[in-house]
Amino acid sequence: MKFEYHVKPTGSDAACGDAEHPFATISKAAQMASPGDTVIVHEGVYREQVNPRRGGLSEHERITYCGAEGEARPVIKGSECVQGWTELADHPHVWTVMLDNTMFGDFNPFATPIFGDWLEMPKFGKDPDKHLGDVYLNGVSFFESTTLEGVYDPQPRDTDEDFVLKIPCPVPDVDRTRYVWHAEVDENAGTTTIWANFQGADPNEELVEVSVRRTCFFPSHNHVNYITVRGFEMAQATGDWAPPTSQQWGMIGPNWSYGWIIEDNVLHDAKFSAVSLGKEISSGDNEWAKTERKTGYQYQLEAVFKARRIGWEKGLIGGHIVRNNDIYECGQNAIVGHMGSAFCRIEHNHVHHIALKREFFGWEVAGIKFHAALDTVIANNNIHDCSLGMWMDWQTQGTRITRNVFHDNVRDLMIEVSHGPYLVDNNVFASPVMFQNWSQGGAFVNNLICGGIEPHTVPDRSTPYHYPHTTEVAGCAVVSGGDERWLNNMFAPQPVKPTVGEYGLSAYSDCPMSMHEYLERQRAMWADPSQGGGERNPLQSLYAGGNIYLSGAQGLNKQEGAADDSERMQEDAPFFGGTASTSVACDEPMPVTLVEEPDGLYLQCTVPQAVTDTRMQVVTSDMLGVPRIVEERYEQPDGSDYVLDTDLLGQALTTTERKAGALNGLVSGENHIRIWEWNN
Repeated sequence: MKFEYHVKPTGSDAACGDAEHPFATISKAAQMASPGDTVIVHEGVYREQVNPRRGGLSEHERITYCGAEGEARPVIKGSECVQGWTELADHPHVWTVMLDNTMFGDFNPFATPIFGDWLEMPKFGKDPDKHLGDVYLNGVSFFESTTLEGVYDPQPRDTDEDFVLKIPCPVPDVDRTRYVWHAEVDENAGTTTIWANFQGADPNEELVEVSVRRTCFFPSHNHVNYITVRGFEMAQATGDWAPPTSQQWGMIGPNWSYGWIIEDNVLHDAKFSAVSLGKEISSGDNEWAKTERKTGYQYQLEAVFKARRIGWEKGLIGGHIVRNNDIYECGQNAIVGHMGSAFCRIEHNHVHHIALKREFFGWEVAGIKFHAALDTVIANNNIHDCSLGMWMDWQTQGTRITRNVFHDNVRDLMIEVSHGPYLVDNNVFASPVMFQNWSQGGAFVNNLICGGIEPHTVPDRSTPYHYPHTTEVAGCAVVSGGDERWLNNMFAPQPVKPTVGEYGLSAYSDCPMSMHEYLERQRAMWADPSQGGGERNPLQSLYAGGNIYLSGAQGLNKQEGAADDSERMQEDAPFFGGTASTSVACDEPMPVTLVEEPDGLYLQCTVPQAVTDTRMQVVTSDMLGVPRIVEERYEQPDGSDYVLDTDLLGQALTTTERKAGALNGLVSGENHIRIWEWNN
């Protein structure tokens, strides 16, 4: 029998939980709910950490948690309100409060330093500690000062340095940088003292909250499957630094389970990650940072095999859907995952203003950061105002990144130490840096690309690849560079020169034009006795054609407007399955502007006639062939073929030809096209 439980702030956990006698906490309902049940949460603020006791049994017997229809979203917060502040007599605007540590239970975020593998700032043993806690004034988070003196007279900052590119980045809210806090924990006295500069506000009259809980909705044990969470607002959970070699905490997440649906939520102000689809703790817990016995690379490699032994398989782990969520103001990620992010769908999320406080940094920071996202589809998301929009790392195999819009990011996309096959198609990349590429085996088809491209080789890290559509490891390989397909893309450089990379494909000009040329280079390396007995890994072939290079973009021979890529490319079956369309050079510019309007995000541009006159062959799986290392076809997660006859807007074509770029409906002259609709 299916039950419907109700929760209201005015209810009682001693009640029966029906509509007339609701529970007071979601946690009580989460202990009662069984497969097939629904928990309806009525509007109000719930300060609790929901730990569901059990999950559903199948897609048809889920446990669903949802906001009540026709009411405001229920809010789950990881914080508690704090009153009783005292202003310092000798430092106006600075107030202090002493808290009893019992309010934190067994986890005090103000006593817990940020720590873990690949954390670069603060650097362990070099920089002063920063902590998991935070202070909020009327919902806006402060900045931590590592000294009490830093709270007295904080100076505003109008720029921060991007840790990766070492370039100045404007601070979104300069005045906000003057709101700072410092805390000291006395374990013997059982107290936590916080000092905060409220810049003239009275904290006893305003809403002031402090971090208390790691999560808002997160099971404490694994394999709590088939849960739906819909229609909530969640905020102010701490989480923790989330590298791929530790437990990956999130404000909400399945914690190594299967088949969750997280949809139609507003998720914001997670200190670290809002949604975690990530790794559990038994396969690694920051051993590199804790022991330094082995490197993080080695521990991460081991984590893959350890996870296989505890059941990392399709149908048991992953398979989640994250859609229609508004996710913003998070310190590390909107969505993070390692291995648990396999076989998922991430679609129509609004991901923005991620990692812009720049209070800490490590090699895990991005709007979406996934490791081992096997056969995962990331579609129709709007990703903007992030230090890095999307970072796919290790085992990006069978992954599809399609119909997304990237803009106003420091960098749009990074893919690291993966071997393909993965597909990036029908996206708009409008930031100054489109792609930092530390991988091979990708296919880039029908994208509008406004930023620079920077490829790299990675000869010192051999990473796994898998048998098709499974988690079973087939081998490991280093990244030699190349072995990519760039077909039917529109390169539209913008007036601002990219900080890194080059416009067009000229950065790949040293790649061989065919498998035959690649083999000649490899044979020459083997014939050189001075290289010893190690493996030979020259640059691999690059397959390109059907691209449009507008003014400022360079082709493979590094000449502006050059369109000789399809002439370089030879039929090279089975690695490249067929001949691509001829590329086109256009000496006219095409500035692109993205404008937010009440009903969505619009693209504005003036399109040259030469662009709209072109027609390119529709790309299919047979045309793309297979990457050299993995030898898996570019195909959908169910094994069916790709036929890329649908553009960014989902408009299907009726012919075997289409325009280059992501928008088949571009017309000559002025265009004003809605390319993304806001969530309801």
